[in-house]
Amino acid sequence: MVRSYALDLDVERQRMRDAGAPSFCLPCGLDEAGRGPLAGPVVAAAVILPQRFYQAEQAEALAIRLTDSKKLSERQREAALAWVQQHCFWAVSGASAREIDQINILQASLLAMQRAALKLQAQLVRRGRGDAAILALVDGNKLPAGLPWPARTVVKGDALCPSIAAASVLAKVLRDRAMQRLAQRYPAYGFDGHKGYPTAAHKAAIYAAGVSPHHRLSFADLASAPAKKDRSV
Repeated sequence: MVRSYALDLDVERQRMRDAGAPSFCLPCGLDEAGRGPLAGPVVAAAVILPQRFYQAEQAEALAIRLTDSKKLSERQREAALAWVQQHCFWAVSGASAREIDQINILQASLLAMQRAALKLQAQLVRRGRGDAAILALVDGNKLPAGLPWPARTVVKGDALCPSIAAASVLAKVLRDRAMQRLAQRYPAYGFDGHKGYPTAAHKAAIYAAGVSPHHRLSFADLASAPAKKDRSV
């Protein structure tokens, strides 16, 4: 059978071996979405795939496509999200535009991942799995502080490790949904189309309407934006 996803399970297994993790240790993928936009939160997800994912031959029996969320169509992302939410342990958290302005986007991204991991650990405790052996695999080259488990970074992990890919999909889809909700509250900006990214249409809307309460004022593209409008809503 042709593999249903673009990742190699051996990569994830090798990361676990390199970290000295025991064979019964579960990987937890951590990734974020929304570092580049001018508006909205940065969102992070933590995902533990079911053990049978690693036991099935090339995971074919699960019939799910997992890879970097940017390489999937919207329909594929929605299908992957539904599968992750049904079959995995998962949690999502974020950091707001105001927090991004206060501590910068890198630190806010790491904070969002820490929050997602702590939220997932609390969920495991409630389900009686708080003592599970877990190794966090974090996309990129920076580790968040204060994670509840040992952790390793994986550069381009969303294209290499299934658990990180699952977190990538979860973070991306749920952030997009958050921006669609913001679009209903702030229709002048077209958040449902560009999701806060610095498109020409988005920049034109900012100069026409001013900044919203959810714009990241510390970003260079907003340095010359018109005087901010009411940010209290």
